[in-house]
Amino acid sequence: MAAINRYSTVPLYCQLKNIILEKIESGVFPEDSKIPSVQDLCEKYGISRPTVRQAINELTNNGQLYKLKGKGTFVSKRKSTINIKDYNGFTDSILDSLEPEKKNITSVKTVTADEFANLKDVFNIKSEFACITYINTRNDEVFSVNTSYIPLSLFPEIIEDINNKKPSFEILRGKYPLVPCSSKSSLEVIYTDQTDAGLLQLQPGQALIKVNNVLYSKSGQPVEYIVSKYRADKCRLLFENYKK
Repeated sequence: MAAINRYSTVPLYCQLKNIILEKIESGVFPEDSKIPSVQDLCEKYGISRPTVRQAINELTNNGQLYKLKGKGTFVSKRKSTINIKDYNGFTDSILDSLEPEKKNITSVKTVTADEFANLKDVFNIKSEFACITYINTRNDEVFSVNTSYIPLSLFPEIIEDINNKKPSFEILRGKYPLVPCSSKSSLEVIYTDQTDAGLLQLQPGQALIKVNNVLYSKSGQPVEYIVSKYRADKCRLLFENYKK
């Protein structure tokens, strides 16, 4: 059994955090199970209540634990991993999706570049845009919200195609010069506003991982701009690099 080492230079609350994390990783504390109470942890490891509370609060703030008022502290579901090595700008695309008709689309509407400054910067054309928003779910929980902007000057029937649930090969039929073949992505951390909070089932102000993707045709023409917002408490980014 893991124990607290009072002679270690590692703070006691950090040691307790590591013990709890080890029990989560090993399955001793399964997902959604209740962990021992503050008093139980104090007695088991011979440490003070403030020390236990600090460990639990940090694990809660980091998303490993969650609290239910009047019921106790529970183990959060594991975060889904986004492997940056495998992630590309096509991941959340409407145009490049094999079956866009099967996406969980919440809205399809027309917007103008005047409404969104980024559209002017990305496309540099005067056009109205199809604005298509859909959500991703994993383990029956909302994981991300994605919004795709597609110029109606290039794809004038895209809104009708999406509403009629046409597959990608039909949407792109006869549009070979506009087929997406490259992408550019950027990543930043933002915080939920009122709209995102409703879609992602979060309180406003929670952290999100925002990925901006621009898809280009073979000629370098931007054909789709995608904004993907992932719940930071439900996913983690995995970076793998090898020295050459």
